[in-house]
Amino acid sequence: MDQKDIGSWSTMQMIENAASLDALQECIMRHSTMLQTAGCLRHVAAVEEKKEVVADYLRWYIIDRNSSVIDRFKDGLSALEFLTALQQHPTLLTPVLCHFEKQLTGFELETLFKPKLSPSGSNRRVKESLTLAYWADYLLDYEEGEAAVSVENILMFATGLTSLPPSGLEPLPQIEFLDDSPFPMANTCSNLLKLPLLDSYSVFKSQMDFGIQNSPGFGCL
Repeated sequence: MDQKDIGSWSTMQMIENAASLDALQECIMRHSTMLQTAGCLRHVAAVEEKKEVVADYLRWYIIDRNSSVIDRFKDGLSALEFLTALQQHPTLLTPVLCHFEKQLTGFELETLFKPKLSPSGSNRRVKESLTLAYWADYLLDYEEGEAAVSVENILMFATGLTSLPPSGLEPLPQIEFLDDSPFPMANTCSNLLKLPLLDSYSVFKSQMDFGIQNSPGFGCL
């Protein structure tokens, strides 16, 4: 949100919060230039009219002043008759076009990341399989409220995101294994999570907690 948006939002809040007719009229006159530009400057005779002023301004600010952009967007959606399909089946297409944050589960995160494993039968494959078991237990601890971090923290650490986008992640998230670091590492550009190969679950859990909690992106929104 830029400074202009912040100023408009602040003005609308002041109008919405006007407790008397005098306060409403004074606020409208103070911001008359802005309201006149939007075509919604008016004489108000009752404090209840503030809702109409706010609604008219927001309609102009969001829709009317962006009409050319909206028209171009509609022209783009008209390709392959997608706009027609959207108008006929809005409920069906809403999940594709609108983002709804969904609480991730440990199981979903486990299935989301696909491990890159060494050849079957190798000594390293045995260590990797043990680490995957630790990884599953770590996510289970989250489900039971025994982990110091959340699934969103782990996803942020590995991908830079706190929730999954509607179109999914590209490239697909993967797990690799580290034998030269006791802490987890990640490459958010390639959605790559690197798990340390350790000898016990208790050490794995503490090193995962420490690594994730102290990563540069931890806690970012």
